[in-house]
Amino acid sequence: MSEDTEIPTDLRYTPDHEWVRQENGSLTVGITAFAASQLGDVVFVELPAPGTKVTAKQPFGVVESVKSVSDLFAPVSGQVTQINAALVESPETVNDAPYTQGWMIQIQPDDPQAINTLLDAQGYRAQLHHH
Repeated sequence: MSEDTEIPTDLRYTPDHEWVRQENGSLTVGITAFAASQLGDVVFVELPAPGTKVTAKQPFGVVESVKSVSDLFAPVSGQVTQINAALVESPETVNDAPYTQGWMIQIQPDDPQAINTLLDAQGYRAQLHHH
C-alpha cells in the first residue's frame, strides 16, 4: 500500500475525495492522499472565513496545484469554526501530510448524524477502483 493510496479506516470520505474526522462533535475536513497525488504539488489553498455557512456537496474553497484548480466540496452542511491558516504560508503541507497537518477546515455540523451518510474507508477504496 503506497502513501498515495493510504486510506485511514477511522475517517469518513466523500466521492469528491474529501476526508472527515469527527472530534467532540466538530468535523475536521481535508483532502485524501489520493486527491493530493492526483493534483500534484499544491501551490495555493483558498479557504472560507470562520463563521461561513457551508452546504453539503457545495464548494467551500479551492485548491490550486501546478497542474489544475479544484473546488473543495463540503461533506456536510454546517458552519466553519476554524480554518487551517498555516496552509496559506505552506500549501505543500497538503501533499506532505494530507490527513494530519494538511487539514483544511473544521465544521460544526447542522446535523450531528450527517457524517453517517458519508463513505467509510472501504466504500471510498471501492470507489477509487472504479475510476
